[in-house]
Amino acid sequence: MSTFGAKVGEKARVLLVGLDPAKIDFSKTPFPDLTAEKVMEGLNKDVTSLNTKGYTAELFLIDGTQEVTKLSDNLKAHLTGNTDYGCVMIGNGVRSVPSNFLLFEALCNTVHANAPKAKMAFNTSPHDSLEAIERWC
Repeated sequence: MSTFGAKVGEKARVLLVGLDPAKIDFSKTPFPDLTAEKVMEGLNKDVTSLNTKGYTAELFLIDGTQEVTKLSDNLKAHLTGNTDYGCVMIGNGVRSVPSNFLLFEALCNTVHANAPKAKMAFNTSPHDSLEAIERWC
């Protein structure tokens, strides 16, 4: 049983949304010690851990160098016809970097409009997505 959300039957299908680490200049973020490799390693481990625990997890990485509208439209296109997500997690790289505020807002509203039954979760690093998902799903 999750801490906050109700869980019935099988575990949820989850979508982990985040910035493509290959497109990030980490020196301009609050996380200058991170690298694309470290982030992908953490995300891949989290997907594996989620799948091992019975969730159906997938990554949806976005190119943060594109316009917010384009990124929101890409997520909307992915969610269209895939509204059975039990949880959508938006990564800390989107949420905690002040210059990504409008992107974070757009992605949250896109999820709300196109996967209205999905709970929202937020991690604090590329290594704690499992804990974020388990709080709600």
